[in-house]
Amino acid sequence: MSALQTIALKKADQSATTLGDWAGQVLLVVNVASKCGLTPQYEALQKLHERYAAQGFSVIGMPANDFKEQEPGSDAEIQEFCQVNYGVSFPVLAKIAVTGADQHPLYSALTAAHPETPDRQRFAERLKGFGIEPTPAPEVLWNFEKFLIGKDGTVISRFAPDTAPDDAAISAAIEAALAA
Repeated sequence: MSALQTIALKKADQSATTLGDWAGQVLLVVNVASKCGLTPQYEALQKLHERYAAQGFSVIGMPANDFKEQEPGSDAEIQEFCQVNYGVSFPVLAKIAVTGADQHPLYSALTAAHPETPDRQRFAERLKGFGIEPTPAPEVLWNFEKFLIGKDGTVISRFAPDTAPDDAAISAAIEAALAA
């Protein structure tokens, strides 16, 4: 098991878990928020989860309130929101911090393992256009940034928040990881 797979996490019900519970699967770890302009990505994330689940793939949602307080709800409220509005069946874990001084160890490890986001600048410029100062690299830029983790627990790829879950680049990376 990789070090990444041993980092303590909590499910929405506060019970203990780790990414090791999904060992041997390809994972797309996404920091999610319910009041973001990118929130409709939940629909495409669910479709992606359904498309590849039988092959050993899962989306893992990590709610975070780091950006403009766009995930203010409790863990129970977040679960209800995801189910009612998007029919989410992939795991959405307990809320964490993905940036800053309170950054969860999972996100410290993810950003250290893959500090570059190839398509980061495009979205950073959009944020500046809204008067929002982007976080410095390698920090997570915004809600719905995506980390692809291979079956062995290593970080394979990282995608900017505005890279849609149904983007061909994400599908190709998932398919390559599943075939590895």
